Amino acid sequence: MTGEKSESMVRGERVLLSGGAGFIGSALIGRLIEDNEIVVLDNMRRNALSGTAWGEHPNLKIVVGDVRDAEAVGEAMRGATRVIHLASIAGVDTVMRRPVETMEVSLLGTINMLQAAHKHGSVKRFVDFSTSEVFGRHAYKVSEGDITTQGAVGEARWTYSVSKLATEHLCNTYFRQYGMPTVAIRPFNIFGPGQVGEGAIHHFAVRALKGEPLQVHNDGSQIRAWCYIDDIVEGVLLAMTRGAAIGQSFNIGNPRATLTIYSLAREIVRLAGSDSPIVFKHWPHPDVELRIPDISKARELLGFEPRVELEEGLLRTIQWYRAREIAGASRT
Repeated sequence: MTGEKSESMVRGERVLLSGGAGFIGSALIGRLIEDNEIVVLDNMRRNALSGTAWGEHPNLKIVVGDVRDAEAVGEAMRGATRVIHLASIAGVDTVMRRPVETMEVSLLGTINMLQAAHKHGSVKRFVDFSTSEVFGRHAYKVSEGDITTQGAVGEARWTYSVSKLATEHLCNTYFRQYGMPTVAIRPFNIFGPGQVGEGAIHHFAVRALKGEPLQVHNDGSQIRAWCYIDDIVEGVLLAMTRGAAIGQSFNIGNPRATLTIYSLAREIVRLAGSDSPIVFKHWPHPDVELRIPDISKARELLGFEPRVELEEGLLRTIQWYRAREIAGASRT
């Protein structure tokens, strides 16, 4: 991670991260590992931890398991004082291929995590990762109090957002009924070094470095606000420690880093020094046309402020993919 440790740093805790081997979890572990015991519960389908300097740290314990398995969750939860619940099916393409599993992981997994945390009684903060997709197809400067949308029944794209909205309600009910210190995070389009799997910036950067065509859905006019991984991590750490966060949901993103998907593709080609062409691919499924957050609540209650500008974040990310490609080539 870049940047200095802030006052939001957690120390002397036993932190459980479900889905902690993924992109965001691995970055969070990088900030927490030196000062805390870390337990990761993950099925290891996407293992971003293995490429980090802390993947074999003595403070790290990995429990290979599924959040739908209540027994595995209960075992991983033992002694945990703080929980970050990240486990989910990631990526629009994967969600559409596996809608049943998407909902099971979100709904059953979150119920298991909350029940285990409540049973053990040692959890001082439970952070649930929701999604900005709860705002639907058009979300301009949306605040946490704005109306969420569930999407059309039968359209697989929305199974993810529907299930994530349900997990927010689950966490809030545990707060109201049992006094569990829960908080929900709604991240907006995260990117950065360490990202594996699906995602526009991952796709564009990898292809640009190889000189391959960059595929843009439809005309590329979809608008997104992109947030660098360091800023997301900082927002989560603030939510883990600030008393005002309890019982709340927070948009975490960077509204300044806003541009169309087509412009993003062009920017990555430019920054990578690539000659990759940009091609347009018909996408017949529903898409998010506009997504820009209002982060006023996070600023006021958490002291959150995104610091990494888009161009700097893209340069760091492209450099990471370039180094990874060079390292892969050297092993062949």
